[in-house]
Amino acid sequence: MSSARAGLRAPEANRSNALHPGAWWVWALGLGTAASRTTNPLLLGLLVGVAGYVVAARRSEAPWARSYGAFVKLGLFVLGIRLVFAVFLGSPIPGSHTLFTLPDVDLPEWAQGVRIGGRVTAETLVFALYDGLKLATLLICMGAANALANPARLLKSLPGALYEAGVAVVVALTFAPQLIADLQRLRAARRLRGRPDRGIRGLLQVGLPVLEGALERSVALAAAMDARGYGRTAAVPPLVRHTTSALTLGGLIGVCAGTYGLLAAEGAGFGLPVLLVGVGAALGGLWLGGRRSVRTRYRPDVWGVRAWLVSGSGAAVAALMIRFASTDPAGLHPGVVPLVAPTLPLWPAACVLLGLLPAFVAPSPAAALSPRGPRSPRSPRKEAR
Repeated sequence: MSSARAGLRAPEANRSNALHPGAWWVWALGLGTAASRTTNPLLLGLLVGVAGYVVAARRSEAPWARSYGAFVKLGLFVLGIRLVFAVFLGSPIPGSHTLFTLPDVDLPEWAQGVRIGGRVTAETLVFALYDGLKLATLLICMGAANALANPARLLKSLPGALYEAGVAVVVALTFAPQLIADLQRLRAARRLRGRPDRGIRGLLQVGLPVLEGALERSVALAAAMDARGYGRTAAVPPLVRHTTSALTLGGLIGVCAGTYGLLAAEGAGFGLPVLLVGVGAALGGLWLGGRRSVRTRYRPDVWGVRAWLVSGSGAAVAALMIRFASTDPAGLHPGVVPLVAPTLPLWPAACVLLGLLPAFVAPSPAAALSPRGPRSPRSPRKEAR
């Protein structure tokens, strides 16, 4: 029995079975797509719970993995701002259950349709709560991808045509966590020396070393990139360059037009074909653009069976939620006028639970990999020293 349980248990992460970082983003985007298709607070809360459980089960101890809490706080902040705007600026939703009345501000004629203050109804607050909760859930799902996917390994997996833009994005995303880590380290050092670390005075005295450290890291990064030949490209014929530009630009236009067709009620017939053609053209342009890149990849990440399971679970949640949005709109969008209590639809809730699959099939982060690979064990002589 113990051997059977060990065979079903997810293995510890190592270089051979490390999960592809793109799988985490596909999974998170699937949950975000499902969140965009419903305003039911019970389903949105279930999506947040699924994302939080997977992050708690498969998050490593890396500095970038601590960003999930910041995204949760940002989602709560956005929800609060949405409620404040609904109270002071009103809402187009009519209502008959008046909660309180604020002083009304008279606006000029050119500001017709905008009001400040006035009557605040329960329908207005509930509509704002549903709307803000959907946006907060989207932010939390993106925070789960940031906490689970290694940005350095994700950069290695980008196509050659997107490598330069990917470096800029990764540097921008990792600058803030490194800055916060430096600030915490310097504040701890000042507390050990008995110096103040709070208030304006402590912040001013800590700010200069933090900026100095950021400048040193920037110079070291520029030197490392120059030493590795970053920015050098291979010569390609002019016809290939023009074809790459035409395919990429046309593919992006096709993706935008196809997405609009899928979202609009009148474009359901042409939306999916145009989207598929646009995606194919964009991928062709990226493949041709990658011929200009002369970089090589050391130990590229493999998209294995577990990556297919993780990404497939997120895609299944998105597809099923889109299906239920057309077959059961009342369950996914509870009524506000008249005001009714939301109910939990069983089948959509069951499909959301498919998003828990990565918590059981993804490799355990106990032996999480750094961008340079696992460290070799120290010898007994070094340990004695």
